[in-house]
Amino acid sequence: MKLELLSLDKLHPSRANQRWSKKAPDVTDLLPSVRAKGVVMPIVVRPEPDEAGNDGFGVVAGLRRYTAAMIVAAEMRAAGGEAEPIPCAIREDGENVDALEISILENAQRRDPDEVTQWESFTKLVRGGRGIDEIATTFALPELAVKRTLALGNLLPRVRALYRTGAIDATTVRHLTLATKSQQKAWLALLDDENAHVPSGQRLKEWLFGGQSIACRHALFDVAGSGLATLDFLFDDSSYFADADAFWTLQNEAIEARRAAYLEAGWPDAVIVPPNVQFSTWEYEKAPKRKGGRVYIDVRASGEVCFHEGCISHKEARRLARGETPDGTKVPRPEVTSTMRTYIDLHRHAAVRAELATRPQVALRLLVAHAIAGSHLWRIDPDDRRSRNDAVTESAEGAPAEAAFDGYRRAVQALLGYPEDEERLVGRHGCAIGVPALFERLMGLPDAQVLEIAAVVMGETLAVGSGAVEIAGQAIGTDMADWWQADDIFFELVRDREVLGAMVEEVAGDLIAKANRMEKAKTLKAIVRAHLDGDDGRAKVEHWVPRWMRFAPGAYTERGARLSREAAAEALGRSRLDAEPADEDDPLEEEEIEPQRRAA
Repeated sequence: MKLELLSLDKLHPSRANQRWSKKAPDVTDLLPSVRAKGVVMPIVVRPEPDEAGNDGFGVVAGLRRYTAAMIVAAEMRAAGGEAEPIPCAIREDGENVDALEISILENAQRRDPDEVTQWESFTKLVRGGRGIDEIATTFALPELAVKRTLALGNLLPRVRALYRTGAIDATTVRHLTLATKSQQKAWLALLDDENAHVPSGQRLKEWLFGGQSIACRHALFDVAGSGLATLDFLFDDSSYFADADAFWTLQNEAIEARRAAYLEAGWPDAVIVPPNVQFSTWEYEKAPKRKGGRVYIDVRASGEVCFHEGCISHKEARRLARGETPDGTKVPRPEVTSTMRTYIDLHRHAAVRAELATRPQVALRLLVAHAIAGSHLWRIDPDDRRSRNDAVTESAEGAPAEAAFDGYRRAVQALLGYPEDEERLVGRHGCAIGVPALFERLMGLPDAQVLEIAAVVMGETLAVGSGAVEIAGQAIGTDMADWWQADDIFFELVRDREVLGAMVEEVAGDLIAKANRMEKAKTLKAIVRAHLDGDDGRAKVEHWVPRWMRFAPGAYTERGARLSREAAAEALGRSRLDAEPADEDDPLEEEEIEPQRRAA
C-alpha cells in the first residue's frame, strides 16, 4: 500500500464498498469540517475502471469522505476556484471480497471518543486559539453545544475522572459547571469525608447557591440594569443570581412598588404573603374591586411572585350574600329598585333617540364613536388585508397607497388622543378608548374633522375584494397608476401566455406583439418589464395599469369577457383573500379560476 494525492476526477465509488448504493450517503455532518480542513484521513482506493470503462481508482473505504470532497469541489468550481487532490491509500488490485473486508473493517473499527475526551479536546482547541464559532463550524455543532462542552471540559481533572468512571451522574456533573474552582474543591472534600453528606443532582444547585437558587426570570426588576452578578446554566438556558440576599433587596422593593400601584388603582387592600406562609387559593372566592376584593401578592421562596386579584375569603363572601359588607356592616338599601332602574332607563332612552333624530351632527359623532369603539350591539372589525401568499401580503403592505392611508390614520389617532403604539383605529374587540370618552372628544371637533375620522374608519373596515370597493373606486374616479407599479410578485403571478401577449401589445405595440406571439411566458414578461422600466433601449411606458386593476376593470381574453356584468359583480362581492388558493402546478385549475378574478 502506498499513499498518494489523487485528483477527484480519477476516483469513483467501488461496488466493493460497504456503503455503495445508487443513492449518495448523507454527509451533512462531515461537510463543515471538509470545507474548513479538507479530507484529513486518507481514503482507501484500488486500481479499478469506472462503469464507462475508463481507468481510475475505486473508493473501497471512505466513501462519505469522498462524497463530501466532491460536494466541496463543486462549490469551489462554482466560485471560480479549483478542487484540491485528496490523500489516498492505494492497495494493489485484488478480489472483491478482500476489498469488502477492508471496507467493513474500517467502519467497524471506528470508535467515537468518549464524552470526557471530547470535552478535554475542545478545551485544548480553545487554548490553542480556536474560537467557539470556529469549532461550531468545523464540527457542525450549534454554538450552545460547544459552550456546554467547554464548560464541562473546564471542570477539575478529578471531577472529570469521577464522571468517566461513573462515580457521579450526568445531572451532578452539569450542575458542577456552575461552581467555582474553590466550590468544586469543597465538594470533593465532602465526597472524601465518610461522615459528610454530599449534595448531588438538583440538591447540588441549592448547595452551590447557599440554600437558594433563584432564577433570573422571577425578578420583577430590570436584571440587566440592576448590576447584580448572574450565572448562566447552559443546560436548561436559565440564569441564576449569584447573591440571593442582593436579589431579595431589589425584589422586595419591586413588590412594595407593585403594592402601592394596586392601592393607587383603587383596590381596598393589597396583602403581601411572605415566603414562609402558603397562600391557598381554594380558601378564597373571586370578588370585584367594588365589592371589597383584595389583591394577594404571593411571594415564594424560589423568588417567584404571583398576583391574585379580586379575592375574598369564603366567610366574607357569605356576608356579601346576606347584604353585608366584608367587615360585617349592613349595606345601605338603594333608593331605586332594579325594576325602577329599568323603567327610568327605557324612558330616558326613548327621549334621547327622539331628540337625536333631529340633530344629525350629534348623531354623526355618536355613530363614529360606536364604529370605532363598538358596544354590545355593535361589532365592526378592520379587514386583515392578508393573503395566504406571504409575498402578496408583503407587496400590498409596501404599496404607496398603504403608506398614505397609514399617515391619515395616525393623524386621526393623534386627534383622538390614542396611545402612540396603537396600530389600528378600529379595534377587533373595542379600542383603547370607550364610546363615552370618544363621543365627548368628537363633540368638541368641527364637522370637517369628524368627516375625516369617518373616512379613515370606513377605510379600515372596507372589505377586500367586495363590491363596495368597485363602486367606491368608480365613484371617486380612482386612477390606479397614481398608487401602483408592477412589481416582482405581479409578474410572478401572471402565467397565462395569451394574457401576456395582450400586455405586450399594450406596452410595446402590435408589431412587437405579433413578432413575439410564439415566445415563452418568461420572454413576454421580460418584454413588458423592459418597456415599463425603459431598459434595453426600449421606450419607457408611464402609468401602465393592467385592465384587471382599473376602475372599471376589463379583461384580456374571451375567457375573461365571458363573464356577464351580473357574474362579475357577484365575483367582486366575494373576498378573494378568504378563498382557497389555486394549485400553482395545475394550469387547468388556474385557467378556471383566473377569469373569475377579472371583471367583464
